[in-house]
Amino acid sequence: MDMKLEVVVVPVSDVDRSKDFYTALGWRLDADFATSDTFRVVQVTPPGSPASVIFGTSVTAQEPGTAQGLHLIVSDIDAAHDELKRLGAEPSEVWHDAGGVFHHAGTDERVSGPSPDRSSYGSFLSFEDPDGNGWILQEVTTRLPGRIDPAATTFASTDDLSAALRRAAAAHGEHEARTGQEDPDWPAWYADYMVREQAGTELPS
Repeated sequence: MDMKLEVVVVPVSDVDRSKDFYTALGWRLDADFATSDTFRVVQVTPPGSPASVIFGTSVTAQEPGTAQGLHLIVSDIDAAHDELKRLGAEPSEVWHDAGGVFHHAGTDERVSGPSPDRSSYGSFLSFEDPDGNGWILQEVTTRLPGRIDPAATTFASTDDLSAALRRAAAAHGEHEARTGQEDPDWPAWYADYMVREQAGTELPS
C-alpha cells in the first residue's frame, strides 16, 4: 500500500503573520478555514511540492517554533538562496556538512560553501519562519538508485524541467565530443538521460 506524505503541521503563534510570510515566498494558499474563534486551519504548499504545510489555531499541541529540520528539495541551491533572500526569508549562506553523508543537528559540522564536488544531496542552506521553525533546503540533482520509478518520471515545475534539460544538453555536448560527430537523434538521448538521472540509474555515455 502506498503511503504518501500529505501534510506537515507547523506550530505558529500568529496565524496571519505566518500566512503572510509563507505566501510571500510564493507558496500557494490552498485553504484558510475557521469554524470558531478558537479553531482555524491554513494550508499552504511550496512550489512544486506534492506535500503541503498546515498551521493555524488549535491544530497542534507543539510550542511555536519547535518544528525543526523540515526539508525542501531544490535543483539549484544558489538560485534558491537568491530567491529566498529577494523574498525576505533571510536564508543562511550555502553550506555543506563536514561528514558528507547528511547534515548534523543545528549548526554542528557546517562548512561554508556548497559541497566541494557539488555532489547531489551534498549542499544545503537554512532559514526560519517568524516563530523560528527551521527549514533546510537541500540540493538534489541526481537521485540515488531506487528512489524514483523510472517508468513514472515527473518534474515538479518548469524550472526543474529546464534545469534537467540544461544538464542533459551539457552531457550530450560531451557525448558528441567523444563520438566526434553530431547526434541527429538527440531528443531520444536527452529523454534517456533525464529519465536515468531522475531514477538514479547509470547515465548514458
